Amino acid sequence: EVRLVESGGGLVQAGGSLSVTCAASGSTVRGYAIGWFRQAPGKEREALGCIASNGDGSTYTLDSVKGRFSVSGGNAKNTVYLQMNNLEPEDTAVYLCAAQRFCSAAYYLPPIVDPEYWGQGTQVTVSA
Repeated sequence: EVRLVESGGGLVQAGGSLSVTCAASGSTVRGYAIGWFRQAPGKEREALGCIASNGDGSTYTLDSVKGRFSVSGGNAKNTVYLQMNNLEPEDTAVYLCAAQRFCSAAYYLPPIVDPEYWGQGTQVTVSA
């Protein structure tokens, strides 16, 4: 069982930065990588990036947000951050973290296996 809780969302102006946090807990959490996704109204859920569970801190960021978004692990165990820079109104969405089997470019190749556990999400709104 894995429990995921996102925090840190809010309202930010275009061009600004925001960091959202995923606190992961549970008896099996160390067996999963943590991925970040977002869901905007009327749009399909979009994968953003992930961090591996193997302790080496390796990450992967999708090309669509690479250079603006980055995933990292905090000093506290099982805390994962999504740092978002140069935000645009199009980045407005609910941001969710999820427990997925592994973290690499290969994970995002079709057919993508849905993560097994999801947080409830945190709203990020970017104003023009």
